[in-house]
Amino acid sequence: MIQTTDVPVVPLPDVPTDGVSAFKALEGLSLDEALTKIANGLVSFGFKLLIALLVFYVGKFVIKKIYKMTYSLMVNRKVDPSLTTFVLSLIRIVLYFILIVTVIGILGLETSSFLALFASAGVAIGMALSGTLQNFAGGVLILLLKPYKVGDYIEAQGFAGTVKAIQIFHTVINTVDNKAIIIPNGGLSTGSINNYSLEQYRRVDWTIGLSYGCDFQAAREKILSMLSEDDRIVIRYVEDDMARRAEVASNPEIDCLEHPDDPACRDNNSHSYNMSWWRRFRIRRRRHQEAIQQALREKVNMNAGIPVKVERAPFVGLNELADSSVNVVVRVWTHASNYWALYFDMNERFYRELPEAGFDFPFPQLDVHCVGDTLATDADR
Repeated sequence: MIQTTDVPVVPLPDVPTDGVSAFKALEGLSLDEALTKIANGLVSFGFKLLIALLVFYVGKFVIKKIYKMTYSLMVNRKVDPSLTTFVLSLIRIVLYFILIVTVIGILGLETSSFLALFASAGVAIGMALSGTLQNFAGGVLILLLKPYKVGDYIEAQGFAGTVKAIQIFHTVINTVDNKAIIIPNGGLSTGSINNYSLEQYRRVDWTIGLSYGCDFQAAREKILSMLSEDDRIVIRYVEDDMARRAEVASNPEIDCLEHPDDPACRDNNSHSYNMSWWRRFRIRRRRHQEAIQQALREKVNMNAGIPVKVERAPFVGLNELADSSVNVVVRVWTHASNYWALYFDMNERFYRELPEAGFDFPFPQLDVHCVGDTLATDADR
């Protein structure tokens, strides 16, 4: 019969994680004890490394899920693409930084010194890139507050053009002659911006110089008659013009009632031309009822102290008695999409039709008076 005796196992202290302490702990030990300590340390580090890898890959999977959920949410809410890109990048950077710090802590390394080093480096980088960070903050404010968007025509920092891209640090605009202007977002977020595309309706102004002696009232009636012939001009109220545009867009037949001489309405194959009298009667009756209801609403709002609609009818007035001409100012309101087309079209009509109606455009002139042998001008008298 074989007898066995239990050999007492001497407990070994924990292996230090840093290299200097580990070498000190191995001093005075035999080879077997040193190898045992090293083996225990490697096993412990292996378990920590395995857990760290597991946490890293699980965290990476969670970050991807959060990224996809945020992306889907922002797309469904129709958030600006530039803001979506910025938010997704920020979320990914922050989450990966937290994951890396967590993995370093699991491996047994001191994270406090790492965070302190990162904070110090952040302060130094922030001081060196103060202007860039200002542009970054300005880009965030622009993307959140949206004083303008891609496609708007703006004027800022001495430049005017159509916004082509809104990026984190700068905004790119295209001028009318197709030059790309890059403007830092810091100045845009703190400076004045003239956004021509923000409002749907704009006022168009003309100044017409007529010769002295022209009948102003007759010229005024002629100009108003010309303006009334253009359906792009607001007749009285902007709200009514908006409703008319929406109604015409949804039912093109209505436009033929206002313009029966239009070729599309005179076409025998046109459904608008072949509308029955009952259909026309119903449309006119509905318009009449809407006008009555609108008048009643305005009266009720006026009695209740609620501001009523502002009248935007065409205006023609005597603006200035200049040196060589009588300057007449013309002001109308139109949809922003019609601004330049209406401006140039009416300029052409003023130049062509006013002289035909007997209203002349003067040239700069100077009266010269001859007294005996002396030649003098009005300026010398």
